[in-house]
Amino acid sequence: MTKRAFYPGSFDPLTNGHLAVLEQAMQVFDAVTVGIGVHPGKTPLFSFEERAEMIRASVAETAGAAAVTVVAFEGLVVEAAREAGAVALVRGVRDGTDLNYEMQMAGMNGAMRPEVVTLFFPATPETRPITATLVRQIAAMGGDVSRFVPAHVAAAIRGKRAGR
Repeated sequence: MTKRAFYPGSFDPLTNGHLAVLEQAMQVFDAVTVGIGVHPGKTPLFSFEERAEMIRASVAETAGAAAVTVVAFEGLVVEAAREAGAVALVRGVRDGTDLNYEMQMAGMNGAMRPEVVTLFFPATPETRPITATLVRQIAAMGGDVSRFVPAHVAAAIRGKRAGR
């Protein structure tokens, strides 16, 4: 039986922190479904298709890349995880603030779907300060984000800025 995890997020854009958590999950699970949350009321920097391609390109050379799938989801994360056939939710934690929030979410998700456990993966020291929000803000102000995202993501961000 394949043990599948569900890794939800906006991934707008995919950061080195997201990638580090995904790589940890790939070491533990047979398969990982990355769920890109799509919110009709929000205007993301990148479309679902662009974000999905960034994720696929980032893991393409990684062992186990074939076991990573990317899907869009709306609504409850635990329902998306159930639909994907996942036994676990994967969450990255950078600090105590993240942990407090994620513990609340894990408790509520566990109450709704006790068969889907939540596993926390710690940020690596070099990715701990990275957030997608900060990456977007730095890029919007003309800053260099290449230290915080994979090279192809940095190029895509530069392309978006040039296209404005």
